[in-house]
Amino acid sequence: MSILDQRKLIESIHPFELLSPQTLDNLMGKIDIAYYTKETVLISKNLPSIAFYIIIKGSVAEYIENELHNVYSEGDSFDGDALIYGSTSGKFIVEEDLICYEIKKDDFLELLQDKRVQSYFLQDFVTRHQHLKEYDAGGDMTPFLMSRVSDIFLHKACVVVPTLSIYEALKKQVEYKSSVIIVKREGEYFIVTDTDLKERVLLADRDVHSSINDIADRPIVSIDINDFLFNALLLMTHKEIKRLVVMQNDRVAGILEQIDLLSYFANHSHLVAVQVDRATTIEDLKHIQEDVKNIIVLLRAKGVKLRYITKLVSTLNLKIYKKVFNMVMPKELQDRCALMVMGSEGRFEQALKTDQDNALIIKEGEELELFKEPMMRLNEMLLELGFPKCSGNVMVSNDFYRQHLESYKRVVDDLVNSLEEKHLQKL
Repeated sequence: MSILDQRKLIESIHPFELLSPQTLDNLMGKIDIAYYTKETVLISKNLPSIAFYIIIKGSVAEYIENELHNVYSEGDSFDGDALIYGSTSGKFIVEEDLICYEIKKDDFLELLQDKRVQSYFLQDFVTRHQHLKEYDAGGDMTPFLMSRVSDIFLHKACVVVPTLSIYEALKKQVEYKSSVIIVKREGEYFIVTDTDLKERVLLADRDVHSSINDIADRPIVSIDINDFLFNALLLMTHKEIKRLVVMQNDRVAGILEQIDLLSYFANHSHLVAVQVDRATTIEDLKHIQEDVKNIIVLLRAKGVKLRYITKLVSTLNLKIYKKVFNMVMPKELQDRCALMVMGSEGRFEQALKTDQDNALIIKEGEELELFKEPMMRLNEMLLELGFPKCSGNVMVSNDFYRQHLESYKRVVDDLVNSLEEKHLQKL
């Protein structure tokens, strides 16, 4: 990255564009470039912050009380608060190998002599985001501020009756893949979190066959499904909570998690990945397709280069492939084979949906017929999701592309000794 590009990146981060040219010139001479490997802990309660970080490449995850709070990626910066207050309640861990700019602590604190920079970093979370809203009213935040709760992915709510035992309620929570348990009692709703279960059941040595009602004494904090997402963010911040119960016509419609809200605020891609992970049916995956299209439109509008968009979309589509594979392939067979994704999918060149190009390598000694029906279903499900079938029939539904490892080796040996066009194409 050139000196000019470095300066443009720093100026793109609010409020550094407010610095005078002389101050900015001085700052550019002090900025270091650093590299950190995956899983490096940058900041924690026991590891004081040494710099203000601006990400060039890679990502950093912020955890609070062992729960994922935020993910910072290219162009993002953190953590001024840890430098200003000398401590943090979070832990910042490198999620993908990190290349970043570092403004050392003393240099960062010197910048706070500028009243405009100082006033921004000393604001609380809500005021700071309101400041950004006013600063960037015509920019990237506008779609977020206009979006409603109904526009975002909601997690399925685990709602139980008060007579259910703690054990049965937990089983239902696991089934729903929910982060909390909602107890409905006499027309009102109460919440039980993982913290409640740890402190009031495990640590209190409470009988798990006692009523869930015994530990459900905190009313829910809720928001209407037609309310604005920005109001949800403000409510979470004001109440210092990580999730809201979403209501529709006095009934629980789902759970809005803070990490999903922040991801929607960023670029939606993490949210789509979460949706894929949580999908349990083909219908769930169908609903995600529109979100993938929205990501492409949003990133293109922001000027993101096409090669980065195709890499992101291909990565999301690969997650969908894995999910479909796990849906159709019996668990006892999943570790006895390997699904190969080829063509534009395998090269990470997808912008939308390209033809299916896939094959299955089967462990030696396994009965081939066991894998036929699941792979027929895989191609059909991918077709339902908008991935067209390959016109050349290079798909796992074709017997030729479902073989044992040694069989593939023999085929390759035969093909490399031929210069015929059809053989080269197969190769």
